[in-house]
Amino acid sequence: MDLTPGPNQISREEGKRRVVVTANVRGRDIGSFVGEAQAKIDAGVKVPAGYWTTWGGTFEQLQSASRRLAIVVPVALLLVFLWLFAMFGNVKDGLLVFTGVPFALTGGVAALWLRDIPLSISAGVGFIALSGVAVLNGLVMIAYIRSLREGGMALEPAIREGALTRLRPVLMTALVASLGFVPMAVAIGTGAEVQRPLATVVIGGILSSTVLTLFVLPLLYRLTHRRDDELPQPNPDAARPIPGQA
Repeated sequence: MDLTPGPNQISREEGKRRVVVTANVRGRDIGSFVGEAQAKIDAGVKVPAGYWTTWGGTFEQLQSASRRLAIVVPVALLLVFLWLFAMFGNVKDGLLVFTGVPFALTGGVAALWLRDIPLSISAGVGFIALSGVAVLNGLVMIAYIRSLREGGMALEPAIREGALTRLRPVLMTALVASLGFVPMAVAIGTGAEVQRPLATVVIGGILSSTVLTLFVLPLLYRLTHRRDDELPQPNPDAARPIPGQA
């Protein structure tokens, strides 16, 4: 009898032999690591006939979560817009407030880039949460300007009064929301790899959407509604009969 070295266990999956190679990835995102590793395998490793490679573990979960986010994110944005449409009763004002979403998403991406944090699933969840928070400040300002105009105030004074009156509430809302995520953004302990991307996205997005609300949104409202003041207003005296006429 001859003794030769061999595997202590033969694993099978779907009736086929399987060999598992594990590795821990640190300092970079799992998606780019797998892409680079697969490229090097394709270029430098000749896989014999009947053999193949698949990627599982965290990367498999990443792919599954990415497919779910591809459905959840558009649905979330659609629900936000429908909520705004139900609030204002017209598409014009709903779209004005909804402009805070892309501006906030831009701030979230810029914050990730500045901190050199890769786009991950937790960052994607942060973008979903940011979509709802981003419209809050715009909703507060546009609703107040609309109430002033419904009270008889002209367009220009209503925009100026609304921007100045809502300055403090908008700033306080942004500061409270941003400061609440600071501990997560600077976390270094267990779970920091999940907390930091999410908090970074929310903080960066809130700051950029606040800038939009304070400076850009009043200008957009003026450009959108300036024709309303140019329309001829009905003259209430026109329908009254002139004294002395039958």
